[in-house]
Amino acid sequence: MKDVLYLDDIEQAEALLKPARVDVLRRLAEPRSCTEVATELDQTPQRVYYHVKRLVDAGLVEQVSERRIRGINEGLYQATAHAYWLSPRLVGRIGTRQTRDQLSLGYLLDLMEEVQGEVAALDETAGTGLAGDLPSIGVSGEIRVAPRRRQEFLDDLRDTLQNLFARYGGDEGDAFRVALACYPTYPKETP
Repeated sequence: MKDVLYLDDIEQAEALLKPARVDVLRRLAEPRSCTEVATELDQTPQRVYYHVKRLVDAGLVEQVSERRIRGINEGLYQATAHAYWLSPRLVGRIGTRQTRDQLSLGYLLDLMEEVQGEVAALDETAGTGLAGDLPSIGVSGEIRVAPRRRQEFLDDLRDTLQNLFARYGGDEGDAFRVALACYPTYPKETP
């Protein structure tokens, strides 16, 4: 089972984006039969099988084994990934694409779309055994900046990154993408 399956095919997205199928998919984190899933969801096995068949056809679920129950062969199915990413390209752009300022939210969304696609491609490469160990790092944190010092903070951040780019920006060695997203956070409402 993969950690993440990147969906950039409209048929896969259509197969996934049905509430009943999402419920079935969640129950297939471990190998299960349609009968077992149907019991949990209070559905008929035939109805669950219909959804499982669509998920199998889309590559989101696979049959991992088969067992014989009372003279009938019963398939055991499992999700192909722990999580699914939908490519923003499935929706596409509305209107014309404009040149975006690096300080705009539109630029940040474009950057995240690019990173998402590249990480998905790395995951595909990792599955082939060609990539070996993929050295990567993910860092996330929160920095609190007084409003009067926002520009100073952004300038320091830019200068630090430009220093790294200058120090390691030669033509030799492995290429790494460094993408930084800096945006304000707001307290999440608790239910």
